[in-house]
Amino acid sequence: MAEIVDGTLFINMLGGGVRALDANRITVNDLNVFPIPDGDTGDNMLSTIASGFDAALAAEDGSLENVAAKAAGGMLLGARGNSGVILSRIFSGIAAGFSGKAYAGTKEFGEAFARGVKEAYNAVSKPVEGTMLTVIRESVERANSEVSGNDSLDHYFEIILEEVKNSLKRTPELLSVLKEAGVVDSGGAGLMYIIEGMVKVFRGEDQASDTRTAGTRSPAGVHSTGGSAAAAPDFSKFTEDSELLFGYCTEFLLRLQSAKVDVENFNVSLISDYLNDVGESVVCFKEGSIVKVHVHTRRPGDILNHMQDFGEFLTMKIENMTLQHNENTPGIDKLMEHASDHQDNKTDGLVLTTEARKKYATVAVASGKGMKETFLALGVDAVIDGGQSMNPSAADFIDAFDSISAENILVFPNNGNIILTACQAAELYTKSRVFVARTKTIGAGYSALSMLDVSSDDPESIIADAESIGDAAVTAHIAPASRDALKDGVEIRKDDFIGFTEERVYVDDPDRENAAFELCGALNAGTYDVVLVIGGADIDAGKAEELREKLEKTFKRTEFIYIDGGQPVYDYILIFE
Repeated sequence: MAEIVDGTLFINMLGGGVRALDANRITVNDLNVFPIPDGDTGDNMLSTIASGFDAALAAEDGSLENVAAKAAGGMLLGARGNSGVILSRIFSGIAAGFSGKAYAGTKEFGEAFARGVKEAYNAVSKPVEGTMLTVIRESVERANSEVSGNDSLDHYFEIILEEVKNSLKRTPELLSVLKEAGVVDSGGAGLMYIIEGMVKVFRGEDQASDTRTAGTRSPAGVHSTGGSAAAAPDFSKFTEDSELLFGYCTEFLLRLQSAKVDVENFNVSLISDYLNDVGESVVCFKEGSIVKVHVHTRRPGDILNHMQDFGEFLTMKIENMTLQHNENTPGIDKLMEHASDHQDNKTDGLVLTTEARKKYATVAVASGKGMKETFLALGVDAVIDGGQSMNPSAADFIDAFDSISAENILVFPNNGNIILTACQAAELYTKSRVFVARTKTIGAGYSALSMLDVSSDDPESIIADAESIGDAAVTAHIAPASRDALKDGVEIRKDDFIGFTEERVYVDDPDRENAAFELCGALNAGTYDVVLVIGGADIDAGKAEELREKLEKTFKRTEFIYIDGGQPVYDYILIFE
């Protein structure tokens, strides 16, 4: 067993953490305060650490200092959800602690973990105890107080892991919502599995640990896009007699090669200009020696062959867009669908609209075809595909920022679990000033954007006014219960439909439309001027119309507007304005 950790071992330990969390991802997702199937902590943390692992594997310099920095950078960009952002900040602090070090022993790990705790707490404006913050802090504090720099690194990890488990068990005593739901903190559980996996590799108990020397990319098929497996494509949409109408969505990472180009001074327009000549919906930018490309083309092979004049591929993905058409596709494709309504112009290798650089532009997060179209109709410049159980990464936000040209970008996350990610992306972005409105619900975002006023020309006050408008809206949801429970005085039965807001559960009913009707009554729908009723992906249009008519007859002064949102997870979203 090693007494120090070098760069190679650290990468392999990260791989062990990815594998352990991957094996327990659903368990972490199911640690949900509300008894509905919308938990995504496991997905978010897995995507985040997998992004860091991928970045570390691609590092040219295998020193501990460098691979830790690369892993941290990958996690910062790949972070999804609050748990992912906090995890990325923990590893950012660890990387800072390893700065200038070729290897780390007990003393160095103690210092690095302490930096990680401090960085994680600094990332949250109002840290809440009883969460993964508490779990990492208590475990590191105990290990650093009980283990000296002369003790073995294995002993240090033993204490860390033991206290992570103890601290996790105590989280319900610190957070009443966890105690009421009978669960421990999901982020803390994800952290426990990651540390368990890392320690197993350190001790030589994980036989799949030598991922770097084996030359594989990510363990167990996990990549930086992370999360739940995508649905299989419907191959019947492209038969022997089909015509290629939409071409291929082609994405790749190209590592520029010194033998082919001057890497440091390489002008990425050599690639972007070519791509715009032979394809559409181009996104192309250079980070260090890596060029990231997204393009729609009928002849991907020609493009790939031409790219080898400049370098070699790290990753690539080619998809027949006929199979994607009218279905949910990766976030960048959705951004490009909106951008393609405008004439293209090339600046710094990015495709932007021909409009002069705008003073203000808006970016919002939404899921479901109808819901995204609703935000675009409000004048939003870019809509990122995402929401509950499908949180976008910081990189997704940065791609969206790059797709528009504006001095000031106003961001509406529309989900409490996405706000930290949006803030992290804003912190990382340097081409525009980015301001994040802390809209915690889709209703808050809709109301804020429908009344957005930029006439003051003061971004801070614009955001403050938008948040105030958003806070006045009430957003409620209807979703099936995943387990029996008693919450907020409501007896919940598995597979019934429950109606709830962010704060509490109001109703339980075996009939979906009845649950929506009862929820409107519980929230005094008749005192509002307008209620938006947004139907999910599985809603029957006839039943939705019957619900709307019943609501209008009951609450006569209120206008009920139905939108076919097409969103996943929630059968109905109700916005009270």
